[in-house]
Amino acid sequence: MGYKKFEEYNIETTKEIQDNYLSILTEVGEDTDREGLLKTPERASKAMQFLTQGYDVDPEEILKSALFNENYSEMVIVKDIELYSLCEHHILPFFGKAHIAYIPNGKIVGLSKIPRVVDAFARRLQVQERLTDQIVNIIDKVLKPHGVAVVIEASHMCMMMRGVQKQNSVTTTSGFRGAFKNVETRMEFLRLIDSRLH
Repeated sequence: MGYKKFEEYNIETTKEIQDNYLSILTEVGEDTDREGLLKTPERASKAMQFLTQGYDVDPEEILKSALFNENYSEMVIVKDIELYSLCEHHILPFFGKAHIAYIPNGKIVGLSKIPRVVDAFARRLQVQERLTDQIVNIIDKVLKPHGVAVVIEASHMCMMMRGVQKQNSVTTTSGFRGAFKNVETRMEFLRLIDSRLH
């Protein structure tokens, strides 16, 4: 059994993006005929399509595909979800972790669907604030739970590599709906995501 790639790309789209990367490399002063760069425009084109594949994914459908009736009514938390996204201002990566909780109201969702929703929104040109809101809003809309909480902690390459060049800075954003507006419930969530239970 040989190695097989499963990624598929539209040939015309890949060629158009590839041509644009070729122009960019030329404009910054590179020799695009040298060995190391011969396939770079094509690779960069495919990488950009992979990193923005969230535009082709419907987060609502992801959640609806695994909804189950269940009477469980305590907090459900999925924490330390790795996320990788691209800042829409400089098209540089930001990356970190998302911590998500909801309190069911008669329905639960398959646990793997929550990280998939994170990816669906993260794999787009983003700002962390909007990403946080989008995740909160879609879970609230589809599950109709008693409450939803999302905290994202991320490092931004646009701050680390350029501009202020602060390598150790971390940005934290949060979103709370329903029962998580209650201080006690919110504090319980924050304590649990900060604890090392595993």
